[in-house]
Amino acid sequence: MRVILALHKALRPGIPKVEEEDLKSFQCRFESDPGHFPFDYGVGMKVLTYARATHFGPTVLVTSVGFLLARTQFGAINSILIATAIFAGQCVVGWSNDLVDYPLDRAAVRAKKPLVAGELSPRDLQFAIPIALLLAGVLSFTGPLGLKGGLVHALGVLSATFYNLKAKRTVLSFLPYFISFGAMPWAIYLAAGKVPSIWLTLGFAIFASAFHFLNVLKDLEWDLAQGVNGLPQRLGRSGSLIVALTLISLGIALVIVKWNQL
Repeated sequence: MRVILALHKALRPGIPKVEEEDLKSFQCRFESDPGHFPFDYGVGMKVLTYARATHFGPTVLVTSVGFLLARTQFGAINSILIATAIFAGQCVVGWSNDLVDYPLDRAAVRAKKPLVAGELSPRDLQFAIPIALLLAGVLSFTGPLGLKGGLVHALGVLSATFYNLKAKRTVLSFLPYFISFGAMPWAIYLAAGKVPSIWLTLGFAIFASAFHFLNVLKDLEWDLAQGVNGLPQRLGRSGSLIVALTLISLGIALVIVKWNQL
């Protein structure tokens, strides 16, 4: 293992260094039992590991925003059901992202990723994704979202998954963010028999697009080295930061001006 890491470092001098703690942790795990994938965790720890693989922070944020938006149109129980459908959709998106990016994450030794650390295997996610997709569909189409809201929610999940599969490597990498998050108000409002305002749709789409430009900054050099050439990577660190701050400013101005019309 040490030889592999040394060769990796020597052959890829332009790529940023991996954090020493993460590298040592990953190396110790690998050397102690290299064939043990996934690790033998209890059920509780396994569930937490699956949750981490969804990109848990963004998943909780998106689900919470969906719940709060649903509360403007529905009661508490229906809002929880809508949020659960959104959470299931986010599981599909997060897990498919880790599965598609597994070879790249492994090459970059991203030891915090459950797949790279060996806490989950690709087969685990291949089994879990269809279950989450089925759950998202059932909760959407049989729950408060209904047919119209369910279809729009499905569009959002499909768009985000397309980002994982293809769009993230193109100049249109921002478009799935724009579509998927712009779809959320439409799914919820259509389910309530209403049409969301343009400003609300644009607000969701703008903030989500800003997040895209900020989110890539931490791995920008790795992305470029591995051929992931989305719009932020093409603009570079300074350009992406400028675009993100501009979008955030526009989003905040929009919210301030139109808040009372929610």
